Amino acid sequence: MAKKRSGGGLTGTQQAAKFLGVSVLAGAVLAGIALPAAGALGLAAKGTVEGFDEIPSNLKTPPLSQRTRILDSKGGLIATVYSRDRTVVPIEKISPYMQKAIVAIEDGRFYEHGAVDLKGVLRAINRNAQSGGVSEGASTLTQQYVKNVFVEEAGDDPEKVAQATQQTIGRKVRELKFAIQVEEELGKKKILENYLNITFFGQQAYGIEAASQRYFSKHAADLNLGEAAMMAGLVQSPSRYDPINDVEEATKRRNVVLQRMADVKDISQAEADEAKAAPLKLKVKTPKNGCITAVHGAGFFCDYVRKTILTDPVFGKTSEERQKLWNLGGLTVKTTLSPRAQAAANEAATAKVNKDDPVAASVVQVQPGTGKILSMGQSRPYGLDPKKHETTLNLGVANRMGGSTYGFQVGSTFKPITAAAALEKGISPAQTYTTPWKIELENNSFRTCKGSPTGYDKWELQNELEEEAGTWDMTGALGKSINTYFALLEQQTGLCETVQMARKLGYERGDGKPIEENPSITLGGEVSTPLSMASAYATFANRGLYCTPVAIESIKAANGDKLNVPQTKCTRAMSDRTADTINQMLKGVVEDGTGTKAGLSDRDNAGKTGTTNDRMDAWFVGYTPNLSTAVWVGDDIGKKDTSMFRITIGGEYYPKVCGGCLPGPIWKVAMTGALDAGQTPSFNTLSVPRAETPGDKEKEGEGEQGPNKPGKPNKPRDGKPGGRGPNVPGITLPPGIFD
Repeated sequence: MAKKRSGGGLTGTQQAAKFLGVSVLAGAVLAGIALPAAGALGLAAKGTVEGFDEIPSNLKTPPLSQRTRILDSKGGLIATVYSRDRTVVPIEKISPYMQKAIVAIEDGRFYEHGAVDLKGVLRAINRNAQSGGVSEGASTLTQQYVKNVFVEEAGDDPEKVAQATQQTIGRKVRELKFAIQVEEELGKKKILENYLNITFFGQQAYGIEAASQRYFSKHAADLNLGEAAMMAGLVQSPSRYDPINDVEEATKRRNVVLQRMADVKDISQAEADEAKAAPLKLKVKTPKNGCITAVHGAGFFCDYVRKTILTDPVFGKTSEERQKLWNLGGLTVKTTLSPRAQAAANEAATAKVNKDDPVAASVVQVQPGTGKILSMGQSRPYGLDPKKHETTLNLGVANRMGGSTYGFQVGSTFKPITAAAALEKGISPAQTYTTPWKIELENNSFRTCKGSPTGYDKWELQNELEEEAGTWDMTGALGKSINTYFALLEQQTGLCETVQMARKLGYERGDGKPIEENPSITLGGEVSTPLSMASAYATFANRGLYCTPVAIESIKAANGDKLNVPQTKCTRAMSDRTADTINQMLKGVVEDGTGTKAGLSDRDNAGKTGTTNDRMDAWFVGYTPNLSTAVWVGDDIGKKDTSMFRITIGGEYYPKVCGGCLPGPIWKVAMTGALDAGQTPSFNTLSVPRAETPGDKEKEGEGEQGPNKPGKPNKPRDGKPGGRGPNVPGITLPPGIFD
């Protein structure tokens, strides 16, 4: 029975014998001698010596994980992300000192032997026998390279890494066989290049270029003798010889490398002594990785791009394929982000809402006609430290893309969608309804798309003020955001038609579930996201053509190949006349309706305010012919009691937050900063039919676009003194109705 040392280890003689056994196998492989049956050598498990007929392609040109660069639409860097910080460079861009240093310390006879150094094997056997342990290995630089390829391929999978590094005879034989073939097919120069690009140098740096930048803030081509020696010394044990954590140990190791270079005549002894006497002179560059480093507050957009690559089938049929593409990296991703629009959105989101406020703001901008997402801004910074009020929750998008669980009720910003459905059905903008300030409707008068009633009880709803009783047409009802009008308009149009219009406009819930077919949808009781709302309103600006939102313009792989990216799909949601009519009616909202604080004076613009029940959410969604912007303000933490009454936001006190008094001004800042003063396209002009309502006669002569249009017997009071107040006690209200 074999004897063991105390502690269970093999004796020195036994370890030497084991090493000799591997060496004999190495010699057998090298000489091309047929091995005995695998079972006799214990090599049968998992086919460790199978498939030796040809070298795998990944050993010739391994797919090395590299940095991915995410760029804005102008080519500016947004962020650098990677699972492995690596930049592959050709041998010509690696300092000759570095090439000599790594060979000298890791494999001094690299250019003299083949894949296996028999002389080194015998030397190691002798020294290990004398020391009574494994004090010296005999792996050549080529063998190390092959092992590193297997480790790289294993990625971050602990089980695969263990398989790639397990100390078994079978793995060693497999490694030796591949090393021989690599030598034959690649040659010494290419092996050295690949080795220097794959090796780990510590401090998250893989490959010589990333390591040079990490420790000395320079390119690998510019490393001097001392720097190269220090870097070469790291390979044996990156943690032990880490110069950032232990300068003394790193200096000793550097000097060992310098002396070895002198011993093999790569440099003179005088050069080695001079370099030994010099201090390390580190110039450490902190690695910047991930969307947390994004400029102009674009971390949320950066993460949206990451989610797009990980979820869109264009990047791989399975989630595993897409994850592998992202982890491999080396991509150059040119996005749709406008640096000007992003700076404006970030400024707008943070100018009026502080990061430590009880509520948060989200700003999303979309280009009509292309679906390009131009910006995503938030009042809370992107990050992982809640003590600094940081978050990675993207309030502008759906849950599957990093957003909130459900999205947010949209309030009266939904009303233009109902209006569009009505117009498409042939209902005139001059359609009037006369109502008291509160009404009851039978739920069974609303039918789902399957033809079934939505219920058999009554739907009670009201306008916000008792004086909001009277007769309105569609334009006037949009300007004053009359709930009773839009409930009756939806009843006449059809609930199914209203929901179908929402779907055509890309309106979707944040949780990805189908839109609920409930009558209160017309008052904004359904949830959605700022991106969805900005895209829907971009359809009005684009004269009825809806374009799916996109964030990526192009992607280049590390080898220069262009990858397919998601393309916007544009479909007609409504006639151009319907869209033109909506545009004219919503112009009135910003000119003298609930959105006057948001209106832009230098160009055509339109929009709609929205405030939900108990002031839990406040919105302004608006657009020009060339830009659509959605602004949301509300609770992002999930406190059910965060209603925006008597609240201080951004240092300003609000008796009650309304769509026009906080999101509206935020929208104005975002639009003003993003738009070019020299580009002021106009909406297509058409005459919108109006109805004569009580009190209009004394207003005649003002003109259709004047301040006292027909159908507006009362001035809007959204957020103004004497204006809209809280809910009236004792009345049951649907969620998300106030504006």
